[in-house]
Amino acid sequence: MNKIFEVPLYAYERSPDQDAPTPVRHPVIVIGAGPIGLAAAIDLAQNDTPVVVLDDNDKVSFGSRAICFAKRPLEILDRLGCGHEMVEKGVEWDLGKVFFDDRQVYEFDLLPEEGHEFPAFINLQQYYFEEYLVNRVRALQAQGKPIEIRGKNKVEAIGTHDDHVTLEVQTPEDSYVIEADWLIACDGANSPTRRMLGLDFVGRVFEDNFLIADVIMEADFPTERWFWFDPPFNRGQSALLHKQPDGVWRIDLQLGWDIDKEEEKKPENVIPRLKAMLGEDVEFELEWVSIYTFQCRRMEEFRHGRVIFAGDAAHQVSPFGARGANSGLQDTDNLIWKLQLVMDDKAPESLLDSYDIERIHGADENILNSTRSTDFITPKSEISRTLRDAVLDLAEEYQFARPLVNSGRLSVPCTYDGSPLNTADALEQGPARTRPGSPCPDVPLGDGFLLPKLAGKFTLLTIDAEAPDSFEESGIEVTRLALSVKDDKTLALKQRYLGAAPSAVYLIRPDQHVAARRESWNENIFRAALRRATGQEQQK
Repeated sequence: MNKIFEVPLYAYERSPDQDAPTPVRHPVIVIGAGPIGLAAAIDLAQNDTPVVVLDDNDKVSFGSRAICFAKRPLEILDRLGCGHEMVEKGVEWDLGKVFFDDRQVYEFDLLPEEGHEFPAFINLQQYYFEEYLVNRVRALQAQGKPIEIRGKNKVEAIGTHDDHVTLEVQTPEDSYVIEADWLIACDGANSPTRRMLGLDFVGRVFEDNFLIADVIMEADFPTERWFWFDPPFNRGQSALLHKQPDGVWRIDLQLGWDIDKEEEKKPENVIPRLKAMLGEDVEFELEWVSIYTFQCRRMEEFRHGRVIFAGDAAHQVSPFGARGANSGLQDTDNLIWKLQLVMDDKAPESLLDSYDIERIHGADENILNSTRSTDFITPKSEISRTLRDAVLDLAEEYQFARPLVNSGRLSVPCTYDGSPLNTADALEQGPARTRPGSPCPDVPLGDGFLLPKLAGKFTLLTIDAEAPDSFEESGIEVTRLALSVKDDKTLALKQRYLGAAPSAVYLIRPDQHVAARRESWNENIFRAALRRATGQEQQK
C-alpha cells in the first residue's frame, strides 16, 4: 500500500496574516492545492507574481484518481518544471485496443508521427503528480520566488468587491480574514467557492455508475489501454484496464444505475468482480476503490468579477477520454499569462473575458466528445444498443466502421477557432493544424525541440523569412526565433508550419497558441496582431 497520501506535505503553520491588525491583501490567492491550483500558483511564481495557495487538507489526494496525462499537458508541465519527472515515473503508452465480447475489434495508435519530445500519454497516479508539484513549489521557494502553500486553511466565507475579494479562513487555531486582488478557485467538482457565491453547473448527469479499483498485482498485460464492450466477465456493461507505476493497475467496471454505492465499494463485493475479470488464481491487493457517476456539466461563466474558476470547479466531464486534469491544466495555461498582463497594466481587464470565451469553447468541445462517448458506451434503448453492437461487429473487418466506435475519444488540445484574440489567417498555403488559435505542434531542432524555445513569452517565429530580432508594442516585448527548412532534416518543420508556403512568420502567444501568421513580415500587421492578442484591439 502506497503511504504517500498519509504524509503531510504542507503541514499547518501559523501565518503572520493571522496576527495582523487589519486584513492583509495579496495579489493572487488560489483556493485548492490539487494539480490545477498548484499549476496556476507555480506559473504565477515563476514570473515573480506573489501567490498564496489555501487548502483545507495538508497532503496529497488519497487514491490514484486522475491517471492519464496527454502530450499537451505534459508540454505545459515541462514549462512549469516537472514534465520530465512525470514521464520518468509514469508508464508511457500510445496504443489502445477495443474488445467486443471476448474478441479484439481493432487497435489504434495515438501518436503515429515522430518528432515530439513527449509521448502521446503517460499513466501516473495523481498523488505522485501532486507530490512533484509540491516539490516544485519548495524549489521555487528556495530560489526566493513569492509562493506559499497554507495547509489546514479552510475558506469559510467569500465576499466579492469591485477591486478585491475578501476571504474568511478557518485554521486549527483560529479564523482570520485576508484579501486578494484576484481569486482563482481550483477547489474541485464540489467547489465550496462556487457554492458560497451561489453559482451552479448546467449540463447532464448520466444514469450510470462505474466502479474504479486500483489493484496491486504482478501481471503480464502489455502497456496499452484496453476497453471492453459487453465482456464475458461483466455482461451487458463495459470495462477498462490501464497500467500504472509500482505494479498498480486501474480497472473501471460499469455497474448500472440502480445500485447501492456503499455496498458495491465493500471489498467482499469488489473482489469477486475483479476475480471474474482477472481469473481466480491471480493474486492482487486493493489499493483504492471508488464509484463515480458520469457528469458532463459546466458553469455558464468561468469568470465572476475578481473570482475566476478553473479545472473541475469550472467544468466536469466523464473520465473516459482523460479530459479532467488535462483540460484543467489547459485552463491555467490559458489564464495565467493573461492575468499577469492585466496585473502589470500591460493589458485591459477585458482580456480576461477571452479566458471565458476560449476555455468555455474548450469545455464545450470536451463535453460534446464526452457525451458522445457516454451515449455510445451506455446506450439507453434497445435500438441504440443494437446499432452500437452492429458498429462493433463491422469494425472488426471494415475500416470505415472504426471511427464510429467510441470508447472515449482521448484528450486533444483545443484549437480556439473564432477567438477574439486571433488575427485572420494570411498564410494561404499553410497547414490547417497551425492556423490561428491552434496549439503549436512540437518539432525536433538539432539536439532539442521547438516548444521549450517558445515557453512563457510572445515569440515571433520566422521560417525562411526576414524580420527584426525583436519589437515592442504597448510595453510587451516580442523576441524572434529564426528557423530555416534547410536545417529541417526530419521535414517536421515544413510539414507542420510551412505546408506549401515558401516562408512563414508566426506570432506565438505565451501559452504556445498561434495568434497570427502570414508569409512575410509586415510591421504594422504584426503590431496590430499583438494588440489584438492582448485584448487592446478588437477584431474588425
